Amino acid sequence: MVPLDEIAPDDLEVADGIGMSIARLHRLLACVSSSSSKAGMDRPTFMLLVTLAEQGPRRSGALAEMLHADPSTVSRQVAQLVKAGLVERQVDKQDGRATVLATTERGRALLADARGRRNAQIAQMITHWPDGDRARFAELFERFITDYERHLPVFIAAFADQAGVGGEK
Repeated sequence: MVPLDEIAPDDLEVADGIGMSIARLHRLLACVSSSSSKAGMDRPTFMLLVTLAEQGPRRSGALAEMLHADPSTVSRQVAQLVKAGLVERQVDKQDGRATVLATTERGRALLADARGRRNAQIAQMITHWPDGDRARFAELFERFITDYERHLPVFIAAFADQAGVGGEK
């Protein structure tokens, strides 16, 4: 990783453009999330369901860790998903005394439907782009998200330090 004091001004300018675009995307996603919440499920709860479907059955604590979320928040979200029949508690195969959370068939069907609708909307947005641009954007966006995810602990620490949360400031 390049030390902060060695980052070129041009790279900081590009990073600012990316950061501002992320802020715009976040605002736009919040609009979609607000609409989804009115339809019955908030975005964080939906993301918990997505994570369980992608990663497989998990204990509640492990799920909270994966999502960088408070365990009590995850517990409330899980209760909502269990009540809706989208997640179920199963006996942990490694420790019969514990339980894991798993998506139900109904939960997987809901996710498949939501993913299909999302994919159709994104495809409709970019259908006029040249084929090469669509493929290149998907490749670069995936690369950016992977690097962002890998850098997340550093990001969190930097913002915690800035806010005075991580120590004396």
